[in-house]
Amino acid sequence: MDKNANELIKRKICVLLKFVNYLYVSNYKDLQNKKERFLYRLFEMFPGLLIWGTFGLAVLVSWWEPIWAAFFIISFDIYWVFKIVYLAIHTRSAYRRMKKQIGIDWTRKLEELGDDAISRKVKIKSYKDLWHLVILPSYKEPYEVVKGAIDSIAKSEWPKQNMILVMAVEESGGDEGYPVAARIKEEYKSIFPNFFIIKHPSNLPGESPGKGSNERCAGVWAKDNFIDNRNIPYENVIVSSLDSDTVVYPQYFTCLAYHYLTCENPLRSSFQPIPLFVNNIWEAPAISRVISFSSTFWHAMNQERPEKLLTFSSHSMSFKALVDVGFWQANVVSEDSRIFWQCLFYYDGDYKVVPLYYPVCMDANVARNLLRTLINVYKQQRRWAYGSADIAYFLFGFMKNKKMKTSQKLHHGFYVTEGFYSWGTNAILIFVLGWLPLALGGDEFNTTLLSFNLPRITRFLLTIGMVGIISSVFLSLVLLPPRPPEHGKRKYIVMVLQWLLIPATLIIFGAFPAIEAQTRLMFARYLPFWPTEKFRK
Repeated sequence: MDKNANELIKRKICVLLKFVNYLYVSNYKDLQNKKERFLYRLFEMFPGLLIWGTFGLAVLVSWWEPIWAAFFIISFDIYWVFKIVYLAIHTRSAYRRMKKQIGIDWTRKLEELGDDAISRKVKIKSYKDLWHLVILPSYKEPYEVVKGAIDSIAKSEWPKQNMILVMAVEESGGDEGYPVAARIKEEYKSIFPNFFIIKHPSNLPGESPGKGSNERCAGVWAKDNFIDNRNIPYENVIVSSLDSDTVVYPQYFTCLAYHYLTCENPLRSSFQPIPLFVNNIWEAPAISRVISFSSTFWHAMNQERPEKLLTFSSHSMSFKALVDVGFWQANVVSEDSRIFWQCLFYYDGDYKVVPLYYPVCMDANVARNLLRTLINVYKQQRRWAYGSADIAYFLFGFMKNKKMKTSQKLHHGFYVTEGFYSWGTNAILIFVLGWLPLALGGDEFNTTLLSFNLPRITRFLLTIGMVGIISSVFLSLVLLPPRPPEHGKRKYIVMVLQWLLIPATLIIFGAFPAIEAQTRLMFARYLPFWPTEKFRK
């Protein structure tokens, strides 16, 4: 990309960044009004205060009123058991739907789609008038990782002449990213007539380095240099933001196009596939595998509750909606979920996420050695947990937007807040603080029948909760890709036994990073974007 084009991108993005209202707030410092700054700051503190308030209250009640604490612990354990069973049922249901979706011939369904079945929001005569804009932000990912993603897109059934592929390379990544992109473009130029590489300029005003700013750069470039030049209606373009390690199934884009054309309002919908973190699962350490499968199960289960579904990682949406809201925010860590909230507020609540029940495959967290892998796993979980910054954003947005229904605000607000709160507290309450009444209750409590039965009741309930873990073991084996020849059949035994690590992973790589992320928000110690290291053995 020449110097003039680079400067044009800088000017275009700087103009967009000047368009600031509550939709584009990243933290309280973006606000000029003192009262609004103070209120937003309170909202940022809220998740951390909720978590630490819970821990403090658990200690105090266990000391002052150990009987109350014991009954609370038993009640909470019962709630946790029901929740585990509930999640297991929904995860199994999502898996069955996903398996069915993979077996459907989506190209044939598109060809059989009559005019009366196509959403009137998209004014086309045939699905062949649709375009797929695919954005792949790239930092320092190795050639093997990026090639796997591009190769899967090349093997997809969507007509390549109706596909715009944009690799957005970070300038701040130095000299590592662009040669990889250039090599891949050279290899696939005969397949993709519209393959472009752009450099995301570093140090733009109002931006922070990260995936969101990179995506914004790519989206602006595609709009100005391809879509507008060809007068392609924005309604006819589906934009997919894919991580650089995302491997799509052959019919992913046809499945996406079908859902886009047949959903109630495609211009006000995002489309979320199920992320399967299995690309390199056989090479991953046991803890990384458990966390990867747990993440997969969580996102699969969320497909069963579309009214609560948010966009995550690789996702798709109408290009018109993306342009309407001013593209992804360039100064936030969790741009994938933030784009949903931007659209929800811009359209006054008339926006939703459509579950695809169709998978995309991504990498498990693997680094060059075990210690570095564990550190990276923690950092990745912390970055995901830092999505709790959305709580302040949507609470402030609920206050500013008077057109959204109160019931909708309460619904979204409670679900997301409860999710991040549970992430940081559940494992600690179950495995650690559950014994506090025995430790702090004193002799008076410890001589009661309740104190004698508390650990037994807790163990019994946790044993019942193992039903969910057994279900996870089965699904993890089913979702495994073919076993590489260098791994013997005994590795399957390890794949089962690894689930014994679940208590440790829930606490060390679940609760702890969530607590740190929300505590950082509480003290305004904002996290920068951390790109997950990609490594293939």
